[in-house]
Amino acid sequence: MIRFLSSGSQSEAPLSEIDFQRLKSEIHQQIVESLDLSLVAQIDDERMRDNVRNLAQEAIRAHRPKVDKGLHERLQKELQDEVFGLGPLEPLMEDPTISDILVNNAHEIFLERHGRLERTDIVFADDAHLMRIIQRVVARVGRRIDEVSPMVDARLADGSRINAIVPPLALNGPKLSIRRFGVEHLQLEKLLENDTLDPRMVAFLSAAVAGRVSFMISGGTGAGKTTMLNALSKSIPEDERIVTIEDSAELLLQHAHVVGMETRPANSEGQGAVTPRDLVRNSLRMRPDRILVGEVRGAEALDMLQAMNTGHEGSLTTIHANDAVDALHRLEMMVAMAGYELPIGVVRRYVASGIRVIVHVARLKGGVRKVMRVAEITGSEGGEYQLNDIFKFEHQGLDADGKATGRFVATGYQPRCLNRFQETGIEIDSRIFQAS
Repeated sequence: MIRFLSSGSQSEAPLSEIDFQRLKSEIHQQIVESLDLSLVAQIDDERMRDNVRNLAQEAIRAHRPKVDKGLHERLQKELQDEVFGLGPLEPLMEDPTISDILVNNAHEIFLERHGRLERTDIVFADDAHLMRIIQRVVARVGRRIDEVSPMVDARLADGSRINAIVPPLALNGPKLSIRRFGVEHLQLEKLLENDTLDPRMVAFLSAAVAGRVSFMISGGTGAGKTTMLNALSKSIPEDERIVTIEDSAELLLQHAHVVGMETRPANSEGQGAVTPRDLVRNSLRMRPDRILVGEVRGAEALDMLQAMNTGHEGSLTTIHANDAVDALHRLEMMVAMAGYELPIGVVRRYVASGIRVIVHVARLKGGVRKVMRVAEITGSEGGEYQLNDIFKFEHQGLDADGKATGRFVATGYQPRCLNRFQETGIEIDSRIFQAS
């Protein structure tokens, strides 16, 4: 319970968090009405913040002349967040340990930290307050959201991805999801420290990337597919040109020569859409050494496989799937979406010749992320993929904190792509493949 000093006496009047947000929302509306919008585009950001600060000072005095110093400062700061940021969510956006912010309704907000969900005590004043924040964020990226266009998926300036859905599609008020991304390059050393994989896996996967072996990273939402792709990009030789294709730019590749492209949704008239398939086709005219598709989701799968099979070895992608075999079957379905009626046997041979290695990652109990399986595709026989595990994670239970535990093991299988390593001058200690 927040307490303001009453304007009529020296006793404290209690004010709930929701009432505080309502007061702030009311003052914010007054500030907006007081601003000369015709001058906003003509003054710099610092002068604009000074103007808002002065207007907020006057409005606070008018509404709560005897508010104590601490709450006065909180009102001032949060009013700045209302005008220039994400309102009550701004402190969460400033916390680097938070990976997801999930707004179910105005009074129910969750966050994910270190792989675990927790409910916050942050609230909006009401649905109208939440809707204003959503509309402001969406407008900044040149999009709109209302009853006619009730869904938006976009990227913020800091790289965070937002998804919003509002009534009539959203029940019980607007919904907002923010997937945050760090600004620092993620290193394999950090993944080793987190026990996401072990040194043998690092040695093999780094050699596979350097040796131009095409592979695919599979896993569920939040499993760490993009993180793994970012970390492994460090092994790509510096003299190679990389073209990336994404729906929302998330890759922070550790490489000097990266050309990034991003898809574009249709406008309000249903025109102007640029699909991943359009970008994959265009990328082939850009002299790429490797093509990285941030996540393959549809018909672009066929064009990506064609690139992998016609001189762009070492290309990489990620895919949503529950297992390595499931990932291959999903890829087959995506190839079928291209509109060509190819026999399933032909599709499987094409997939097996284009993708040589599958890395499956998962988020286990307690939020821990693990590389569950590293497998090599050696071909397709009898209508089925020949998939051989190189390394895998053996689950052994839960620790005292409820986190999944286990160990990484080598199966003893010697991958055929070792011949590729020799051809490209990549040296690797074969003892890492000994069964453990």
